[in-house]
Amino acid sequence: MLKVGTVVLGVEDMERAVSFWSDALGYARRDDAKDFVVLLPPDGAGPGVAFQRSSVPVQEVPRVHLDLYAGDAADQAAEVERLTGLGARRVDWPHYPPDPDFVVLADPEGNRFCVIDTSRD
Repeated sequence: MLKVGTVVLGVEDMERAVSFWSDALGYARRDDAKDFVVLLPPDGAGPGVAFQRSSVPVQEVPRVHLDLYAGDAADQAAEVERLTGLGARRVDWPHYPPDPDFVVLADPEGNRFCVIDTSRD
């Protein structure tokens, strides 16, 4: 049986990406590699997030992205504020439905990700 081990994001500035995502997720760097860095959850449960050097431009509407789960609307708002304080930015997303349960952000490298209010079905 397969399971997700890591989700890999392409980045230009490895240290900036590792710093942002370490702070955002509370994950720890696995090793001191330079061109491919893996961050793991502190308790070892769940997939890791890895970063690979890339010179390919960020996709404005990516085919793959991360969804980060917040417990409710207040938690979502607090996390969005915390993440923007770490260097993320809100994305002017043209595909929002009328009453979205998600907020689209971009990390300092421009990679899109969502913060989801999971209290809504």
